[in-house]
Amino acid sequence: MLVKVFGSAVFGVEATTITVEVNIDKGVGYHLVGLPDNAIKESSYRIAAALKNNGYSLPVKKITINMAPADLRKEGSAYDLTLAIGILVASSQIQADSVDQYIIMGELSLDGSLQPIRGALPIAIKAKEEGFKGFFLPKQNANEAAIVSGLDVYGVENVQEIIDFFEGKGTLEPTVFDTRAEFNKTLDFPEFDFSDVRGQESIKRCMEIAAAGGHNIILIGPPGAGKTMLAKRLPSILPPMTLREALETTKIHSVAGKLKEVGLMNQRPFRSPHHTISNVALVGGGSYPQPGEISMAHNGVLFLDELPEFKRDVLEVMRQPLEDREVTISRAKFTVTYPSSFMLVASMNPSPSGFFNDPDAPQTSSPHEMQRYLSKISGPLLDRIDIHIEVTPVPFEKLADDRKSESSVTIRERVTKAREFQSVRFQEMEKVNYNAQMSSKHIREFCQLDDASKQLLKTAMERLNLSARAYDRILKVARTIADLEGVPAIETTHIAEAIQYRSLDRDGWLG
Repeated sequence: MLVKVFGSAVFGVEATTITVEVNIDKGVGYHLVGLPDNAIKESSYRIAAALKNNGYSLPVKKITINMAPADLRKEGSAYDLTLAIGILVASSQIQADSVDQYIIMGELSLDGSLQPIRGALPIAIKAKEEGFKGFFLPKQNANEAAIVSGLDVYGVENVQEIIDFFEGKGTLEPTVFDTRAEFNKTLDFPEFDFSDVRGQESIKRCMEIAAAGGHNIILIGPPGAGKTMLAKRLPSILPPMTLREALETTKIHSVAGKLKEVGLMNQRPFRSPHHTISNVALVGGGSYPQPGEISMAHNGVLFLDELPEFKRDVLEVMRQPLEDREVTISRAKFTVTYPSSFMLVASMNPSPSGFFNDPDAPQTSSPHEMQRYLSKISGPLLDRIDIHIEVTPVPFEKLADDRKSESSVTIRERVTKAREFQSVRFQEMEKVNYNAQMSSKHIREFCQLDDASKQLLKTAMERLNLSARAYDRILKVARTIADLEGVPAIETTHIAEAIQYRSLDRDGWLG
């Protein structure tokens, strides 16, 4: 008897429906074709044990299973449940006339219980697009799949629950997930709040500008100055995610298997990989490509602590994703693209000893050691960082002050208002949502200067010996400062403040 059941494969952040054809005939053997990987080939052992422990059996006949399209590589153990139900129906052990109306996915344990899968959200989106009635999957993944309206999502704990459903013996209710209610949940008191930061007013101002314009930022200062503490608080002042951004972010984390039972992600991600990270772990890839840290930080923050400690070739692979805001991974037979629109926040010591330019600390690094240390960061990478700011240690008087600083909630209100100005400005433009994304064409249109501002910028570039790449960055940051003040034109004071945020372009740093 020939039966067709349906599963799904995820490539990048998109799903492709897989037709699983199960044919049982005279003879003996178990033949699985259609480019399955080893995890799928091993499924016969898990299926046999799971069926036996639930009162069923793997037929002692010739079982031929084809996973179509046959030229598409299938991977992972999530097809266990698909194959098991197909075998049960094809061998007439259960009656399931409507089995072809559902997507069925799940990894089987030997007792028939189900383990979570990856990519439930993109699979559910594809199932709805192709007109399937419902989606059976492990209960742990039910909330994320139920984000998709118009599709019956059944979260199950054991293979027996699905069997009972098709035979009309049990009641299995679709999972209901209120996407809007979950999306509108906010954290009134963030875990890391700027109100906990003593002193560092100029640095907090800088972080506010970076958040308002989506600018990449690097913090330079000695150990213990508070660089990491400030970076961890940046997500608390970023504007709330839109529903579209929340869905994009959730899809990526779903594909990576990081959602668990969260459902919809409504908080911007903050990723902080260790400096020993590899190229593949940072940008994504592998034999079976998975999203890397830059994609996991999509619509959020990627924090690289002690930037010069990262291997240079690892940092260099970020250059294109920083520019294109997506990363494309190519293999011989397929290509996948992952979104990677994130804010880069980096920190570094000014020298190997960490105390360069600190009059109160001894200078133990030679000029050659300092040059070698700083040269680990290439010019093209710095070219993609808009704001450079020096962080100095907080004096005792500030540390001992018990007064609360301005809260993240208050700062976030100003940031959100500035982003609203930018949304109106760029509403007719594709791929430009905030100031940091402006191209040279947009800068000429939206960052026009009066004569006094032009003269100030010219003088600064000549006297401070600022590089040519600093010009556009200064204009972008000045545009954001103007947006925070709610004024339509860039003024001289905005240019003057933006010039301060290009420390690494001056003589004496990177040469």
